[in-house]
Amino acid sequence: MHDILNYSLADFFFNDNRNVLRPPTDFTNWIENPKVKHGYSFFEQQLLSAPRVATEILSNLDHKKRSIINLTSYNYLGLSTHPEVIAAAKEGLDKYGLGASGAPLLSGTFDLHVKFSRMLAEFKQKEDCLLYSSGFGGNVGAIQGLMRKGDVLILDEKCHKSLIDGGTLAQVKMLFFEHNNVASLEQMLEKNKDKRVLVVVEGVYSMDGDLVDLPNITRVCEAYDAPIYIDEAHSTLMFGKHGRGVAEHFNLEDKIGISFGTLSKSFGGVGGFVCSSADTIRYLKGYSSPWNFSCAPSPGVVAGLIKALEVATRDSSLRDRMWENVAYLKKGLISMNLDLGGSESQVIPIIIGPSGEKLMTLAEQMQKRGLFLQPVDFPAVPAHARRFRISVSSQLTRDEMDRTLNIIDDVVAKGLHT
Repeated sequence: MHDILNYSLADFFFNDNRNVLRPPTDFTNWIENPKVKHGYSFFEQQLLSAPRVATEILSNLDHKKRSIINLTSYNYLGLSTHPEVIAAAKEGLDKYGLGASGAPLLSGTFDLHVKFSRMLAEFKQKEDCLLYSSGFGGNVGAIQGLMRKGDVLILDEKCHKSLIDGGTLAQVKMLFFEHNNVASLEQMLEKNKDKRVLVVVEGVYSMDGDLVDLPNITRVCEAYDAPIYIDEAHSTLMFGKHGRGVAEHFNLEDKIGISFGTLSKSFGGVGGFVCSSADTIRYLKGYSSPWNFSCAPSPGVVAGLIKALEVATRDSSLRDRMWENVAYLKKGLISMNLDLGGSESQVIPIIIGPSGEKLMTLAEQMQKRGLFLQPVDFPAVPAHARRFRISVSSQLTRDEMDRTLNIIDDVVAKGLHT
């Protein structure tokens, strides 16, 4: 196999081995190559304490423990380690035990699940809410539960894999409009105006950090009577006057048919939820397999999540601090003439370019300097736009941000500009 670094996971998806448990021979040869193995050593590195900004990892690069500044975790508001959240989770664990030990329909629904669902529905200004054990499963389950063969799912081309997998499971026709391109969306709606359609967008796009053009998308969807599903995984608790997300930010919550959120990012826990009309949620309870056939979320975690929602919404201090940190970091990064794409959020890409080898070299140098900033390679992003992706946290101190900027300047900016 020539030019080993020109290959990626995208090249080995199809397997022609007769034994389905035996990966493609070319894949095995590729992934065992020392250069490829080194690249993969950046992934699945073990965190040795909570996902705070200042934490410790067991590095796969040299098998040493290393104190690092963590800019990769999605603990945007620090709620995963907030003292009140931890105390509530402990109390819930003492009262309810480790797990729900049952699917929601049969024996897994606790009073905590009902309480939290009602809180989320009220928060999102919808009639009802369905909790999922997984954020990924929530997107898959909502799409699979609502749509049927012959329906048309129209997604922004940068939508998350979970939404695509939901469409695959539902056996719908999937169409992808150009990112935030309303004319492209309108063409697809026009061609499918006699079909049942659902338009899917994200509040914040997770690899680029830009916002959905919701004002124009809602205008076009209204003209075609097409409902909108918005994935607010990276925007709930951070955008809008009350933290309800990008739909609130644009004052368009009443135009949204389904609002999805994850509980593993700004909430600091794990799981997912969808908020919609009471009729829609009741229907999903009958047909959404990841809800029907999964154990209900751990009641101890839900107890912590209830407190996380209370803490995050009693005032705006956590998100205000996060936005202050976003502004400070962006100012420093812009001064280095780095390509930050079109980021409008707490997700800030640093686009490196087409060289995977350069990406991994810079990642290694930063980690050895104490900055945990993970490389994002093709096919997760386009091959010409390999990148690092900063997740800004309210927990960052000015000193930690200054150290971060110094490391990025020394390693990335100078590495790219020399």
